[in-house]
Amino acid sequence: MLQMENVNVYYGPIHALKNVSLSVEEGSIVSLIGANGAGKTTTLKTISGLLRPRSGTIRFKGQDITSRPAQDIVALGISQVPEGRRVFPAMTVMENLEMGAYRRKDKDGIARDLENVFKRFPRLKERRKQLAGTLSGGEQQMLAIGRALMARPVLMLLDEPSMGLAPLLVREIFEIIKDINANGTTILLVEQNARMALSIADKAYVLETGRVVLEGDAKEMLESDQVKKAYLGG
Repeated sequence: MLQMENVNVYYGPIHALKNVSLSVEEGSIVSLIGANGAGKTTTLKTISGLLRPRSGTIRFKGQDITSRPAQDIVALGISQVPEGRRVFPAMTVMENLEMGAYRRKDKDGIARDLENVFKRFPRLKERRKQLAGTLSGGEQQMLAIGRALMARPVLMLLDEPSMGLAPLLVREIFEIIKDINANGTTILLVEQNARMALSIADKAYVLETGRVVLEGDAKEMLESDQVKKAYLGG
């Protein structure tokens, strides 16, 4: 579904991604792990069109999207749940969800998807008239995921969904991610909680200082001494 080939991204003189290549198969969960500053968020922003690579190519369902603007990439079926939730705090829960569907014109489909979001996140339905900025961290994460779902993505990019959440909520969010995937949405997951990320993923990549240094089956990585030592506290 998604393929990055030898992608190089710079922030001014800083070489942030160095010949990064990765692929995401349709229907899978792929995890991207690594230390802070390794280039994980930069990778997602580049796929989303928020950053432009200096070289390399990105293909989505066979189509070159390397130079496509972000709004076109959303319309093609890629949605991002950004690090830190980034909900619109002065807008209601309902308004945030409606913003997720801003590119769509199918009113009936939007209504059905809204109902599905409320079924998945009953707390959002209860708080639909509440300002997003007054929600708890866990509720804001649910809202950010729900907003992304309203774009009806075939590929969802999730950036640090467990950040700042209590362990019980982390487990709940990861169960939601598995359920979204089981219902047909392919997922590329960036996550500091490497153990949790690898436990639900099919495939994984390890980034270090902008380079892919390891890739393979996620379950095998859980047992890898190299990965345990560097990322799993073993």
